[in-house]
Amino acid sequence: MIKKSIWVFHLNSGSCNACDIEILDILTPFHDAERLGVKLVGSPRHADVILFTGPVTRQNIDKVIEAIRAVPEPKYLLAIGSCACGGGIWYDSFATLGGVQKLYGILKSIGIKPPKTIYVPGCPPRPEAILHAIAYLKGMVTKKVKRTIFEEK
Repeated sequence: MIKKSIWVFHLNSGSCNACDIEILDILTPFHDAERLGVKLVGSPRHADVILFTGPVTRQNIDKVIEAIRAVPEPKYLLAIGSCACGGGIWYDSFATLGGVQKLYGILKSIGIKPPKTIYVPGCPPRPEAILHAIAYLKGMVTKKVKRTIFEEK
């Protein structure tokens, strides 16, 4: 998908910081995400990918929308952790909207195209899983699981 170096912006929308620690772990010399061309940037305007952690909280929704709007096209988002993927243990809390799918509904309603998303589940996900998602985004590995949708009739 992305053939050049990936500049990432880390966006925490109210996580417990476990996923944030794993993101910092992939940037250390032990896991060394820079060998894949990953560079952490301080502004979403410079980023290609958003590393999104935590559920979408009502308090931070405006800031999250502003950050996603600032990322230039083509936008990509790595939903890292159970909270970002589906809301985690806060999926039905009054203070949160849930995972990024709820956010995408809001983005569509205000006329913003949602970014392409790669989900990295886990509580917290292992650093190797995050690196695998980055390698998939760069086209270095193939998807391991095929998507299947089950509907109850």
